[in-house]
Amino acid sequence: MPNTSIQQLEDVVIKFAGDSGDGMQLTGSQFSNNTALIGNDLSTFPDFPAEIRAPQGTLAGVSGFQLHFSSNRIFTPGDACDVLVAMNAAALKANLKGLKKGGIIIANTDGFDSKNLRLANYPDGINPLEDGSLAAYQLHTMDVTKMTREALKDTTLGMKEKDRAKNMFVLGFLYWLYDRNMDSTENFLRDKFGKKQDILDSNLKVLHAGYHFAETVEAFSTRYRVEKARMEPGTYRSITGNTALAYGLVAASQKSGLPLFLGTYPITPASDILHELSKLKNFGIRTFQAEDEIAGITSAIGASYGGHMGITTTSGPGVALKGEAMGLAVMLEIPLLIVDIQRGGPSTGLPTKTEQSDLLQAYYGRNGECPMPVISASTPADCFDAIFEAFRISVQHMTPVIFLSDGYIANGAEPWRFPKAADLQDITVKFKTGLAEGEEQFMPYQRDENLVRPWAVPGTAGLEHRIGGLEKQNITGNVSYDPENHQVMVKIRQEKVDKIADHIPLQKIEIGPEKGKVLVLGWGSTFGAIKSAVLELLAEGHEVAHAHLRHLRPFPKNLAEILNSYDKVLIPEINNGQLIKIIRDQYLIDAQGYNKIMGVPITKGELVTKIREMLA
Repeated sequence: MPNTSIQQLEDVVIKFAGDSGDGMQLTGSQFSNNTALIGNDLSTFPDFPAEIRAPQGTLAGVSGFQLHFSSNRIFTPGDACDVLVAMNAAALKANLKGLKKGGIIIANTDGFDSKNLRLANYPDGINPLEDGSLAAYQLHTMDVTKMTREALKDTTLGMKEKDRAKNMFVLGFLYWLYDRNMDSTENFLRDKFGKKQDILDSNLKVLHAGYHFAETVEAFSTRYRVEKARMEPGTYRSITGNTALAYGLVAASQKSGLPLFLGTYPITPASDILHELSKLKNFGIRTFQAEDEIAGITSAIGASYGGHMGITTTSGPGVALKGEAMGLAVMLEIPLLIVDIQRGGPSTGLPTKTEQSDLLQAYYGRNGECPMPVISASTPADCFDAIFEAFRISVQHMTPVIFLSDGYIANGAEPWRFPKAADLQDITVKFKTGLAEGEEQFMPYQRDENLVRPWAVPGTAGLEHRIGGLEKQNITGNVSYDPENHQVMVKIRQEKVDKIADHIPLQKIEIGPEKGKVLVLGWGSTFGAIKSAVLELLAEGHEVAHAHLRHLRPFPKNLAEILNSYDKVLIPEINNGQLIKIIRDQYLIDAQGYNKIMGVPITKGELVTKIREMLA
């Protein structure tokens, strides 16, 4: 066994890339879970192909998983990679531009045969592993497929089943390279394949084969170690945005005492919320996979009318289909959560690529004057708190609420510190249970000081009432075509949403001075890139600050004051400029935009360059 030294690193970015059948997502998630268990801070970015099964070996079929882990606090999956694991030629071609010069390439030579090179559109006779074009990198080649088959030569598995285990070879190799214990993955495999002994044995055997190959081959004379991050004490786990969102809904249900009903239709990238909640029936949660998007939301509206908390989950195309039913919920003035996990559009667009595409749709994408509060999450772990807040606003102000996440947040992962139930605020729910003293008849649109109407469960004696999509007469709720009444109701519904600003926190500055030269104002998944860029510029002494919006409608009451405290305002968005339109409209601020619409996140480096231009 060769002698190896251990080199301490502060942070590492690894990109796992291969064909969509190579198990790169599983490999990345297992390395992420292992990373979380040893106490590193981490951030991940899974990058899925859009096609359900693109032709094997093609650029369209490349599946990637980027992982950034560190002994310091980090906020992004990293701008560029230190290590690229390329299982085939297409994976190398698609991801080489994102690898740092001098970075490590670990290439599976079996994926660079003439067929794979042709499918990846390399010219005839050109093999990047052999032509010197990768001289600027540390290239390490290994025939992963051959060694996987060799490790399993004594098993009865077929060749296809053997080849499925090759991702475990790569994972074992990397566990050795980064001085890791493999217990977490071994336990995962036992849980997953405990009833399929031959599959379990093959995966464990290949995992160890990859580790021992790295241990004995002389390609690496150095192993790497990243120490634990200095983080707030507590119990942590790695969590994705969709899982955190599901747990936040469960917590809000428990704290409010309201049973949860999810009426939904599967759509990328929101489907994992349905999968997660369907496992949690022991918390009194009902999940219903409807026949289409419209049935999903209308079933949730029915649940809310019946005294439960109705939720529907979707992405932009589904929001378009749900538009009329969302207007119905606004007219009824009942609680409802519409969870929009945004993706690239328009139409079917880019189903597996991230985009902050639907803010204007959330604001205005319904017929008539149809105001709804809008809440957004900024990181995977933040989904828990943000959906909890959206739930609170919905039930306490008797209004549907749109919740915005996106593919980057939904599928990305980071450490999440378990909250204690006692530390979560209670969500007070008031049902009207009978006529008050002196009240002769139930008036369904009689409002309190916040313009909130009572929530009366059908079947409650003395509180019989009708609801529907036709305009309501003020107070009585009867159908009304009176023009003056229509104007009154439109104004009331808008004022009710505006009054929510009295019951949400004031906007805070995330980092930076209270006054200065440039404020970077963000929302949603730009959080990590903005914070990282502003931290770098603050360290250089620049007067730059970062504010990030959770409450997008209504805005916090002090937002105008904050915006006017800086010489310039920059609004980065993964769209063609949506929040910036609303900010300019409401506050007459000449904000500048930075817009990236490529289906991938904005990087720290891009923002540092843009902010420097504004500071010049």
